[in-house]
Amino acid sequence: MADRFFHNTMPYFLAEAPLQETTPFQTAQDSLTNLLSLPYKTLLDTLKTYALDLKQTVVRETWGLSGKRIHDYTVYTGTLGTAYLVFKAYQVTKNHNDLKLCLEIVQACDSASRDSSRVTFLCGRAGVCALGAVAAKYAGDERLLDHYLTQFKEIKLSSKLPNELLYGRVGFLWASSFINHHIGRGTISSNHSRLLVDEIINDGRKLAKKGKCPLMYEWHGKKYWGAAHGLAGIMHVLMDMELTPDEVEDVKGTLRYMINNRFPSGNYPSSEGSESDRLVHWCHGAPGVSLTLAKAAEVFGDKDFLQAAMDAGDVVWNRGLLKRVGVCHGISGNAYVFLALYRLTNKVEYLYKAKAFACFLHDRAQRLICDGEMHGGDCPYSLFEGIGGMAYLFLDMIEPSEARFPAYEL
Repeated sequence: MADRFFHNTMPYFLAEAPLQETTPFQTAQDSLTNLLSLPYKTLLDTLKTYALDLKQTVVRETWGLSGKRIHDYTVYTGTLGTAYLVFKAYQVTKNHNDLKLCLEIVQACDSASRDSSRVTFLCGRAGVCALGAVAAKYAGDERLLDHYLTQFKEIKLSSKLPNELLYGRVGFLWASSFINHHIGRGTISSNHSRLLVDEIINDGRKLAKKGKCPLMYEWHGKKYWGAAHGLAGIMHVLMDMELTPDEVEDVKGTLRYMINNRFPSGNYPSSEGSESDRLVHWCHGAPGVSLTLAKAAEVFGDKDFLQAAMDAGDVVWNRGLLKRVGVCHGISGNAYVFLALYRLTNKVEYLYKAKAFACFLHDRAQRLICDGEMHGGDCPYSLFEGIGGMAYLFLDMIEPSEARFPAYEL
């Protein structure tokens, strides 16, 4: 199991040095410890510079060198993920060239995705239209905003669609919430969302039948628990919807079922009945579940959910330095657990842990990838598998109270 992650030898907590004060660590040989001991504001300058350099690399490799031709238009592994990263850079720096580039890439993805049958934010047409609409709103382009909103509302969802986040109904619902969050409540009608919520809840109850878990879902024959394909992701999106009291209880009951049936280690099974305690990823395992439980603690004001989220965070600290760089199943994504817990609790220990994971990446990721000790991702410049996610994390570290896991937290 340990071959999946680096042993975490970083101090559980290390107080930062005061500004303009030399510390014993700054003359040590351990460059990672030097980074960890830097005052947060000093570290941010380092992370920001590196993030913007990484962004330029990602743009060059996924957009410039391709001749602006789209081979994979998705947020997850494709060029739309580059647009999402560039949009994040605009939000941080207010550089309008980034916003212009974002819209240029979205336009190319719009053309490339016209005949796509996929409908979600991460892997489908909804991501193109939703990001296009939001970027157009920020650019003050009403004509383009109307174009993308019209295109979004014309997306047809098959009755055979699964319910999960990457390819299913909740992936489309998340795109609706993204639009409403950035453009205005009701931009995408709750009536349309309500029809999908009904289908999702009914499917979940039907598969659960009279089992101990109120809601259950399948994807490719497995009852997954994680954020990408299973319960954690579905519950996460449902908590953004207008639910009836009995639906709220079903969501709460499903989360309690997961907590009560986690592994003795504190990690979570990838699927119902699985006894393999191996995966500590956003897509499968404690990180994605922790983010969902943190949201449940915020939405429902439930201390049990908060405690469970923090317990899962301990698993991430101990086993979350994965030998991968990305946000889906890598260190970049796992760092967001600590940012969510910091936002929820305001405890500086969680900000330190997010900082520690970010510092580990800054100090060692490129070297470890070059040495073959760390996987750079099958799509090495992408948002969810590659260094695009690392750049996104570093930009999010600049305002940690505003940080959100990309395409998952709002």
